[in-house]
Amino acid sequence: MLTLERLRADHADALLAFERENREYFARTVPDRGDAYFADFTARHTALLAEQDAGICHFHVVLDDSGQLVGRVNLLDVEDGCAELGYRIGERAAGKGVATAAVAEMCRVAGTTYALTSLIARTTLDNLASRAVLERNAFTAVEDITIGDQPGIRYRRSPLGG
Repeated sequence: MLTLERLRADHADALLAFERENREYFARTVPDRGDAYFADFTARHTALLAEQDAGICHFHVVLDDSGQLVGRVNLLDVEDGCAELGYRIGERAAGKGVATAAVAEMCRVAGTTYALTSLIARTTLDNLASRAVLERNAFTAVEDITIGDQPGIRYRRSPLGG
């Protein structure tokens, strides 16, 4: 079983450790965050909490049944009942259904807690695992896009809820 927790100040140490531990793993499929992300982590974490307090974004950590941080799932740029879904699951939890379950729970929370009516998500064409997670969670491909210099797909899910 997994739990989503809304991002808090006291998550900072565990989140930084998670990002450091998985940096190389994530860089295989998404652009690396760069050294500045890690050097300025405390200020960045504080800024994210301020965005969350302002209602612009909703950030969450994903905890496994032992309380270990295994991922994050976020709702970005909340506006007019819609937000962009973003998520990343650490290497140790990959391939175990964690991403699918975390996205499912985030879709439920987006509808019930944040009163959103739709979500968008995007991924590169070659990120088959991410595409599968979105499709398992009733996201529909709506547009071919470019992400950086790679071909990608934009997805949408509407309505939200259970």
